[in-house]
Amino acid sequence: MTSEDFNKQLTPSQIVSELNNYIIGQHEAKRAVAIALRNRWRRQQVTGSLREEIMPNNIILIGPTGVGKTEIARRLARLAGAPFIKVEASKYTEVGYVGRDVESMIRDLTEIAVNMVRSEKTEEVRQKAVDMAEERILDILIPPVVINTPNQEQIEDPENPESSVANKKTREWLREKLKRGDMDEKIIEFEITQPAVGMQIMGPLGGDDMGINLQEIMSNMIPKKKKKRKTKIADAREILANEEAQKLIDMDNLHKEAVSRAENSGIVFIDEIDKVAGGNRGAGPDVSREGVQRDLLPIVEGSTVNTKYGPVKTDHILFIASGAFHISKPSDLIPELQGRFPIRVELKSLTEEDFIKILSIPQNALLKQYASLLETEGVNVIFKEDGIAEIAKIAFQVNEQVENIGARRLHTILSTLLDEILFGVPDTLTEKEFEITAELVQKKLSVIVEDRDLSKFIL
Repeated sequence: MTSEDFNKQLTPSQIVSELNNYIIGQHEAKRAVAIALRNRWRRQQVTGSLREEIMPNNIILIGPTGVGKTEIARRLARLAGAPFIKVEASKYTEVGYVGRDVESMIRDLTEIAVNMVRSEKTEEVRQKAVDMAEERILDILIPPVVINTPNQEQIEDPENPESSVANKKTREWLREKLKRGDMDEKIIEFEITQPAVGMQIMGPLGGDDMGINLQEIMSNMIPKKKKKRKTKIADAREILANEEAQKLIDMDNLHKEAVSRAENSGIVFIDEIDKVAGGNRGAGPDVSREGVQRDLLPIVEGSTVNTKYGPVKTDHILFIASGAFHISKPSDLIPELQGRFPIRVELKSLTEEDFIKILSIPQNALLKQYASLLETEGVNVIFKEDGIAEIAKIAFQVNEQVENIGARRLHTILSTLLDEILFGVPDTLTEKEFEITAELVQKKLSVIVEDRDLSKFIL
């Protein structure tokens, strides 16, 4: 199933339902990203010139740390089956200064799209590649009976037809054994093509930032070398199949499809955008902040970025930005950039009830993670309802008393609570079952609640 077929099946309400399996609350944010994701597919169905005029409504998620902003984007990417990249705005610098420029995020997105399409194409030709790999293995085990003609062509020996027939029968017998896996453990020596070593670019701009595929240029200039390897036939089949698959794939079409997918389905999640918001009005442009915003503006508005796979237009790439904005405000962003993020969603701080749900409902809930870890040691950990409620209560209290770090506080609380069990199993603690009750939680974590100086418990 292609990503387009998968997206077609997911309506906005179904997308929200899928996100609910991993993220508690934040319904408005889920609705916003679900509509944006569905609109990507809707635009693809529009015919005529109007399709090019429909621009994505970029989203900015505003809320304190640990409330699910990054998790929403991460889970959305998996649902979308589309090229997705998460970047941090604070890692970029203004053009002309040492560091990564904002265009590199589009190059990285295109690279991800290429890898996605390559993986799909490889899967399509997988069976044929395996068959070709098995033929190469058979050629090593039982070379065909051939003679060289004056034109250096290899043909079957007409003077010895019986040998050719016997050879074919033996090859067929061995082919059946190969397919059954009877010979997987046998060691075989074979040759593979070793890629040419590329040239390392030194300095502030790497080959990718220059939009030049120097690796490809050098590999075309330098002859490829053959390298001998000796492995089990099972491993050799995999190695040779991968090599044969690359020969079967049309790389030009692959790159063209990847660029198209990046342009029409790509999602860029820009985290920590509040860190580049200039809060010092009237003090002149700030290189590390407003400079990055000015460079980011044409990318978000729609421009063409040169990559080693060809020019990529950013007009229809969906940008989702997020930030805590506890020091600066969204209005501190330059007005032009604000206008390019028309949908603003404010995520709410987590309540005590939210913590209870986070601990137990999601498929990757923390309690399930710890229970699975200890299960590998043959230990069964049972979290009672009153114990879960007490953990949530303490996490909420600590967040209220100190810095609010959202759901990340639960990691601190649980690691402290289970410290003795995690350390003692299996050497000093021989019990096979532990019950986590409210009384046990209060006993273990009473110091955290009573002590107002909680510096050592802050992540």
